[in-house]
Amino acid sequence: MEGSTPTKDLSELQSTMRAIEYACSSIQTSIVIPAMLVMHINPGASEAVILSLGQSSQPYETCEFILENSQVATARFQAAAAIREAAIREWAFLSANAKRNLISFCLIYIMKRASSPDFYVQAKVSSVTAQLMKRGWLEFMAGEMVVFFNQVNQAVVGSHGIDMQFAGIKVLESLVSEFSPSTSSAMGLPREFHEQCRRSFEKDYLKEFYRLTQEAASRLTKKIIESDSVVPEAKVCTAALDLMLQILNWDFRSNTSDTKKNVNVFSAGVRQDGDSLKRSECHLVQPGSDWRDVLILSGHVGWLLSFYAALRLKFSCEGYWLDCPIAVSARKLVVQFCSLTGPVFLSDYGKIHEQHLLQLLSGIMGWVDPPDAVSKTIENGKSDSEFLDGCRALLAIASVTTPHDFDSLLKSMRPIGTLTFLSMLMSEVIKVLMTSNTEEETWSWEARDVLLDTWTAILTPINTINVNALLPSEGIKAAANLFSFIVECELRLASATAFNDEGDSDYLHASVSAMDERLSCYALIARASIDVTIPLLTRVFSERVARLNQQSRKGRGIIDLTETLEELYSLLLIIGHVIADEGEGELPLVPNTIQTQFVVDVVEADKHPVILLSSSIIKFAEQCLSPEMRASFFSPRLLESIIWFLARWSRTYLMSSDGIGEKILDSGHHHENSSKKTLLCFFGEHSQGKLVLDIIVRIAFITLTSYPGEKDLQNSWHELATSFSTEKTLILLDTAHQRSLAQTLVRSASGMRNSDMSNQYVRNLMGPIATYIVEISSKSNVRSIAQQPDILLTVSCMLERLRGAASASEPRTQKAIYELGFSVMNPILVLLEVYKHESAVVYLLLKFVVDWVDGQITYLEAQETAAVVDFCMRLLQLYSSHNIGKISLSLSSSLLSEAKTDKYKDLRALLQLLSNLCSKDMIDFSSDSIEAQGTNISQVVYFGLHMVTPLISMELLKYPKLCHDYFSLLSHILEVYPETFAQLNSEAFSHILGTLDFGLHHQDADVVSKCLRALQALASYHYKETSNGNIGLGAHTLGLKDSTGNVQEGLLSRFLRSLLQLLLFEDYSLDIVSVAADALLPLILCEQGLFQILGNELIERQPNPTLKCRLANALHKLASGNQLSSSLDRINYQRFRKNLNSFLVEVRGFLRTM
Repeated sequence: MEGSTPTKDLSELQSTMRAIEYACSSIQTSIVIPAMLVMHINPGASEAVILSLGQSSQPYETCEFILENSQVATARFQAAAAIREAAIREWAFLSANAKRNLISFCLIYIMKRASSPDFYVQAKVSSVTAQLMKRGWLEFMAGEMVVFFNQVNQAVVGSHGIDMQFAGIKVLESLVSEFSPSTSSAMGLPREFHEQCRRSFEKDYLKEFYRLTQEAASRLTKKIIESDSVVPEAKVCTAALDLMLQILNWDFRSNTSDTKKNVNVFSAGVRQDGDSLKRSECHLVQPGSDWRDVLILSGHVGWLLSFYAALRLKFSCEGYWLDCPIAVSARKLVVQFCSLTGPVFLSDYGKIHEQHLLQLLSGIMGWVDPPDAVSKTIENGKSDSEFLDGCRALLAIASVTTPHDFDSLLKSMRPIGTLTFLSMLMSEVIKVLMTSNTEEETWSWEARDVLLDTWTAILTPINTINVNALLPSEGIKAAANLFSFIVECELRLASATAFNDEGDSDYLHASVSAMDERLSCYALIARASIDVTIPLLTRVFSERVARLNQQSRKGRGIIDLTETLEELYSLLLIIGHVIADEGEGELPLVPNTIQTQFVVDVVEADKHPVILLSSSIIKFAEQCLSPEMRASFFSPRLLESIIWFLARWSRTYLMSSDGIGEKILDSGHHHENSSKKTLLCFFGEHSQGKLVLDIIVRIAFITLTSYPGEKDLQNSWHELATSFSTEKTLILLDTAHQRSLAQTLVRSASGMRNSDMSNQYVRNLMGPIATYIVEISSKSNVRSIAQQPDILLTVSCMLERLRGAASASEPRTQKAIYELGFSVMNPILVLLEVYKHESAVVYLLLKFVVDWVDGQITYLEAQETAAVVDFCMRLLQLYSSHNIGKISLSLSSSLLSEAKTDKYKDLRALLQLLSNLCSKDMIDFSSDSIEAQGTNISQVVYFGLHMVTPLISMELLKYPKLCHDYFSLLSHILEVYPETFAQLNSEAFSHILGTLDFGLHHQDADVVSKCLRALQALASYHYKETSNGNIGLGAHTLGLKDSTGNVQEGLLSRFLRSLLQLLLFEDYSLDIVSVAADALLPLILCEQGLFQILGNELIERQPNPTLKCRLANALHKLASGNQLSSSLDRINYQRFRKNLNSFLVEVRGFLRTM
């Protein structure tokens, strides 16, 4: 093949094929029988063999040989993957003939192997074909595309048999998937390329593929219907239906212009529901007017409905059929057609669209009607999939119509409107859901959610309330009946579950927040018939209160009030959602329907239905102010719902400002009779507002004071705190519980009246622990007694308690915890010396200091900061001077591994300590500057880094957490304090550079990014300093001799070379390219001469004259294109990022094959 390597002999091809087959078989064996692995199977080596195929230069002949001759399916799969990898990488220098040959080979292979049982290999080759076609999409001439698609088209129409027809449809499916932005493959190309391909594919081919597939499916339906058994045509037809569904899911964009010109009045109510409560997906299909012939005028919908109805009738006695692939695919396509809207319909005031939806509705009604009969068959074992798809179809129709049009659809075939039927359908679903009363998410759960979303789509205002958006009278009645049934069922459920103590039931015992979404949907239904539902809620609430009063008069000990209390709890939640909105951080307004549906004069405000309902609830809540009434039936749970209701209600109605009260929504009503004005005035400052506010405040106060906590619990807490601080009974707890107990006890100080009491409590609690540490460390024989088991255990427990207290530091207890840590500074150093060979104790000491510094450093004044910094430096010096953390090479492998783990934990703690010290320069709540005491955080941190760095080996950096902590700290200090970096001695400096080089080639993109930011900080600092006549990083940028006498490159030269090597020749995440550009720009500016040399070397190594010229031009554009300057401002960084992206797209592919 042109563009490939010279033809290989047969023996070489066979040898490579056998190697790939063996490697694939080895990996499969390792996966299937891991317990029976033999020693000679090496999965790592096998993976390397497979990877080498795709990474080799122009492996196409070998891959084609494997695909055509190998008997191992996985080997053929890997060969196809290798073709894709190599072709995408080498595309820039493959000849046009070679590109065509690759695509032709793949297409021919698919058709020749159409009957192969190895479907995953066929799918892979189809995917590779689609990706190669897309990669060359903007290069191929129209005639060349016709040749490619002619092979596929002939297969799709069935010219070469069923198997090839199925294969052809799968190729089209891969093409549609590859050209769709959401499912396209990464190719290392800019987004503009993918967008150009998408636009061209949609304009020139998508509609033709749909037409071709639909015709192919229609030719197969007769045989499928007439056959009494499963026929191969069914699989092909299913694939065709799936492809049509995939095409309709396309994000159509090429017809936005005619969308604006052809306004469909029938679809004027289409809503995007960006902020709605919908949980079910409903993708609107909005192709351009050029799709009208294939989707509307072709009779395609009628064919689809007739085909499904015929199959449904034929297999009506076989319940399993509803879930077979062809039935599922057909229903999905029907549902998708329900969401068809936009300029594809004529501008005929929606008549064509109405006919389209009527046809669909007539087809789906049999899936869901009559609701009671259908639900009964489902409960008796019939599949629920058809019923659920019918509900989804109603949701789709509701999403593309106005409420009036949605309701009128069913009237042409039934005596009732669609909204009435929707109300009946949801009532049946709720009845089944309440009857089943199960925690499992059954079909009725899903159906309820879909139908609630349907009501949401109908009732959510499009923009603002207008006449066209209001429901017809029959729809209002349907909504009222549905809401009444919902309230009845919710109260019945509340009563039935009042004594249910199972706290893990998400539905029966859901919190207000968990129920909010469902209740908000119920509120929309209620507001659709607000003039009926508000009086209903008032009546039901009054009945429950009257029943409660009646029962309480008979004596609570005689009659249990739990059921009635639970009903009131549910009612308050429902009412709160109906008459008020949450607001989500903004001042919530009176719901629009309440503003417009009630016309009550201000003089007769007390007759307003919402005022009547609100007043009855407030009057009921006011009864809790009486101790007798509160003791009779106001449970904590009922008071919780009352407080929740009053909080939600008051944000909307209580004492709204006059300005807001005057801003009445213009709905055609005179503002003097406005419902909103009546409400806000009645509960305003100059009417009942102050009285209601006083009641609410007193209710809140009573609630807080009546339930302050259990006295028995307070007594037990006091005993626990006393035992913790003065007795040894709790020493037997393990270390984790010691820490968590101390943390909990210290945090309880936040509940005290003031900070003085909180701090004194902490001193009393933790004082004995600190005293023990001080006393044990000051004993003259501490070294001899410290190793005694009881002393070692006690010291460890006390350190865990100190650590728990330190981690519980809060602003109001900060002073006491600082004093606690200050009192044990010197003892900590003594214990570190004494226990230097006890790694567990050393770690506890370090972690206490880390947590203590973390909680204190930002609050400390200058003098306190100086003391803490001095203590940390002494700690670091002591840790380093005693060689704590050094590992002996003479240890056995198990002990060596354990020692590494201990050292890793210690070093990670020290890095965290340095990071905590750094935070003082970023967040400082003190009243004076730390420089007043001569404390320089940067000097301290670099000094600490100088001591810690030699202990961090490359081996230890393989621990992920330590690696992240180390490079996070290194990146931060190099960005914030680059000027002090040069002060490190040559050994520490070289070690840090070595770790940066290690991190630059790390597998974790986050680690690589941190290293790149560190390099950017160093290079930009040096460039800016030298531009101003300073020395910058000084001698570190020059070549120096190492310990062996060899001259090493300077810092900037070394990393310029290393970074270019990484970007051009190594594997990495594309997420780091922008960060790499920010590091590369200052490196180039600092080392322009070396950059020229490296560029010339790359050019000279390129044997192909054409590619040599391309590389030279690309390097020139990288360094000077896009008006790039020599500054390091934000604009220049942005320009260089674009330059680097273009450069890598242009040259990386062919450079990696050199």
